[in-house]
Amino acid sequence: MTGTTSTTPPARGRGAPEALIVGAGPTGLTLACELARRGVPFRLIEASPGPQRESRGKGIQPRSLEVFDDLGIVDRVLARGRTGMPFRSTAPDGRVTVAGGGTPEARSDIPYPTTLITPQWRIEETLRLRLAELGGAVEFGTALTGFDQSDTGVTAVLARGGETETVTAHWLVGCDGGHSTVRKQAGIPFVGETREEVRMIVADVAADGLDRDAWHTWRHEEGLLGLCPLPSTGVFQYQAALAPGEDPGLGLAHLQAILERRSGRTDIRLHEPEWSSLWRANIRLADRYRQGRVLLAGDAAHIHSPAGGQGMNTGIQDAHNLGWKLAAVAKGAPAALLDTYEAERRPVAAGVLALSNDRLRQAIEQKDLPTRRDARTTQLAVGYRGSALAHDDRDGAAPLRAGDRAPDATGLTTTDGERRLFDLTRGGHFTLLDFGTGPAPGTSPDGPATAALPYELRTLHVVEDPAGPDDVADTKGRLADAYAATDRTLVLIRPDGHIGVISDAGDVSTVWDHLVVKG
Repeated sequence: MTGTTSTTPPARGRGAPEALIVGAGPTGLTLACELARRGVPFRLIEASPGPQRESRGKGIQPRSLEVFDDLGIVDRVLARGRTGMPFRSTAPDGRVTVAGGGTPEARSDIPYPTTLITPQWRIEETLRLRLAELGGAVEFGTALTGFDQSDTGVTAVLARGGETETVTAHWLVGCDGGHSTVRKQAGIPFVGETREEVRMIVADVAADGLDRDAWHTWRHEEGLLGLCPLPSTGVFQYQAALAPGEDPGLGLAHLQAILERRSGRTDIRLHEPEWSSLWRANIRLADRYRQGRVLLAGDAAHIHSPAGGQGMNTGIQDAHNLGWKLAAVAKGAPAALLDTYEAERRPVAAGVLALSNDRLRQAIEQKDLPTRRDARTTQLAVGYRGSALAHDDRDGAAPLRAGDRAPDATGLTTTDGERRLFDLTRGGHFTLLDFGTGPAPGTSPDGPATAALPYELRTLHVVEDPAGPDDVADTKGRLADAYAATDRTLVLIRPDGHIGVISDAGDVSTVWDHLVVKG
């Protein structure tokens, strides 16, 4: 442990938290919301003195929108962003090409089909509001200075306003970014490279003389220049790739000079930047995500190129995966459940790093933004096949397997009216879809033994005529189509929206064993 400490009671008279979360960016806030809605005590600290208004990340992928749907905030997020923003690229000879634009129609199985553009600080703002509604708050101006851990918990020293406090928690989660204090003090290697020759100026600036209808880019021999209008604000995000040895100045005059030189236009006038930063290609992945009772998530575990808009989304989904597992352990599930966090999420981060690196290479070579989008970039293809938490009796060639993202389905009829599947799975609980006659009472998740489970389970019975609150009529056949279900199929959907079990044989014991042993 580092620093001089004095032991004082936890703030606001609270007892020892289950988790101490360090860092209140999108990852830490998502994790805090996950714990808060399950009634698990935590503390969320942030070294910055207050909320930041820096755009930083700005692309929210469809899979993250599904996470926000589950948290009950997707409408707020969508209201502050824009989908279908076109890319308007100007070549050195003045030719203009436009890519993208327009929003694909939502599908029954995919409610959010495209990327949303919104500044990161708007996401943080919305998550803080949701956290407050759930009874939580961020402790701004509070920094972690050191910690020790034992077999039963972590003792951490916090500094705030010139005073220190010692707090004990069962788990410490580092969501404190690429320079993570938690990761460094836990001794976890951060493997990768820093490419000093790959640099970019990023700034938030107001601009006169430029429309906000598209993301504007200019290709130039010096490198790419981009101005992306940030919805729900009056500014653009300015991005200028720098050549090796080029002046990295962040002042208005320098930004204006780059703009005029690369765009060939003098009619666009920038205002003083509200925020500016020099980005370097620092591409790294933590050697492990857990060291005893210390866990890492978000940029503390992986740093990506911004090309492709993957980093913030990967952190949000780290938290969505980790949150229900931490809560289950707090309520009696075996601590080994947390081993599945790294096993599932680290390969995802490795894949995202490869994708982001490829996008960065394209951007450098083409001096333009890659615009191709597919299931990898939207993160709808992220899954955990082969995980210890994935079991099915399907053929290996089946398109939907345990571990995959659980698809949505519209046109479901309930006693409360028409619903989509995500309406019924929302809220962070396990959901069992029973397409058959239902398991025998007392031998399955329908029986009294469910009272012993360390999490909530809801069973939805697919029937012709709904008579109770957990009955669903698949009137248009979309649910059965999405899950390739027979009249015996059982599907267990995890709290993070991935499939834990599929049994076309209707084997309820597999579902029950999964819940009791794996959960």
